[in-house]
Amino acid sequence: MPLTRRNFFQLSASTTLGLAAINVARFAKGNSQLKHTISKPSSNSTGEYRLGLAAYSLRKHFTFFKGRPQSTNGLQEFDMFSFIDYCASQQCAAELTSYFFPPDADQEYFLKIKRHAFLSGVPLVGTAIGNNFTVPDKAKLEKEITLANQWIDRASIMGVNHIRFFAGTKKQIEANPNALSSAIASLKRCAKHAAQLGIFIGVENHGQLTANQVMEIVNGVDNPWLGVNLDTGNFISPTPYQDLKKCAPSSVNVQYKVKMKQPSGEKTNVDMQKVNQLLTEANYKGHIVLEYEEENPLDNIPKVLSQMRTVF
Repeated sequence: MPLTRRNFFQLSASTTLGLAAINVARFAKGNSQLKHTISKPSSNSTGEYRLGLAAYSLRKHFTFFKGRPQSTNGLQEFDMFSFIDYCASQQCAAELTSYFFPPDADQEYFLKIKRHAFLSGVPLVGTAIGNNFTVPDKAKLEKEITLANQWIDRASIMGVNHIRFFAGTKKQIEANPNALSSAIASLKRCAKHAAQLGIFIGVENHGQLTANQVMEIVNGVDNPWLGVNLDTGNFISPTPYQDLKKCAPSSVNVQYKVKMKQPSGEKTNVDMQKVNQLLTEANYKGHIVLEYEEENPLDNIPKVLSQMRTVF
C-alpha cells in the first residue's frame, strides 16, 4: 500500500495504541509484585546517575530555619533562589529542603521558585520535611499528617516529583507497640494523596530505624507511589552496607552522605564504590542527592560532586 500522509498517521496511531496497551499490561504486572521492590525499567547498564544537592548541605547559610529567621554568623547568605543559582553553577539538580523556606511562602512564591529553576536549567528533584508519625499524642499526629499533605501540595505546585518523609524513631517504636502500625496508617493516608498528584514519597531510614523496620513500613503501606529514601549515612549498625543493600531495591531516591556513624559513635568515610555497586545490583535508576553535613560546605561540595561524577 502506498504510504500516503493519511496512511502514515493511521499507522502511527495504531502503533502508539498497541505500545500503550503493552506498557499498561507491564505496569500492572510490575505493581502486583511491588511488595518488595520498586518496578524499574530493565537495563544492562552498570548505572549512570544524575546528581543533586540538598539545601540542607548549606543549612548554616540560610536566613530562615523552620519558619524563623536565623543568623548566618557572617557566612555567605542564601535563600532558595540563590541556592538554585548555586546548583546551576555546580551543574546539578536541587532538593529544596522545606526548613529553609520563608514562613510566608505562598502559591505565588512556589510558582516563582518553579519558574526560576526552569529558566536556570536546574531540575527540582525533591523537597523534604521533618515529620514524625510515631508520636503517641493523637492530636500531634494529626498535625503532622496535615503538614505532610500540605507539603505534598506545595511539591506539586513547584513541579517536584519526590518528597522525603521521616516515618518516626526507633526509640518511639520500641516504647509503644502501636507506633509502627500508626506510622504505616499515617503514611497510607499521605501516599494516597501523593498518588493523586503523581508525587513519590521516599521514606527515609532516619531516626535510627533498622533496615527491617524501614522495609516493614514500606511493605505495610504497599503503595506504588511510596518507596525508600536511602540515606547512606543513617544506618548506625555493625553492617551498614548490608542494611543499605536490603533497602536499595525499594529505593526511589538516594541521599548521599560522606560519613556514617558506627555504634561506638566513631565516624567513618562512606565507601562510594561500595554504594555504587549495591545500587547497580539493585537496578536503581534515580537521582543521587548529596547531603553534605561536614564543615566548610562551600569549599568541599564541589570536590565531593566531582568525585561522585567519577564514581557514579
